[in-house]
Amino acid sequence: VYYLVQGNAIHPNSLIVLVPLLVLIMGLLSLGLGMIFSALTTKYRDLAMLLAFGVQLLMYATPVIYPLSSITNPKYKLIIMANPMSSIVETFRYAFLGSGTFSWAALAYSAIVTVVVLLAGIIIFNRVQKSFTDTV
Repeated sequence: VYYLVQGNAIHPNSLIVLVPLLVLIMGLLSLGLGMIFSALTTKYRDLAMLLAFGVQLLMYATPVIYPLSSITNPKYKLIIMANPMSSIVETFRYAFLGSGTFSWAALAYSAIVTVVVLLAGIIIFNRVQKSFTDTV
């Protein structure tokens, strides 16, 4: 409401109702990845160092500080869109700021990848869980 009253170029739109869904997808993706990496870190201790470095690199592979529209090369755009967080961040940007891109197909891709990662995380965590106390 503040931005609408002030007449700024930032215009939240009706897609703001998707915010709970976006938070849910983001949370479940994080849960799945967290279960996978926590299970693997108990066996491979050095993975924690690699994971910290990998998270920093993935920040550049997700359009958080730059809009997806700034990428002009279609090859690089395809690589960036392969990251399931890209469509979530772009939908947040489009819903709150009125700029950016929105695609139901890209959001569905993120949801499908999230389900696959979550199921893989549950399976891996349950298999490794039996030996957690032996390792720790």
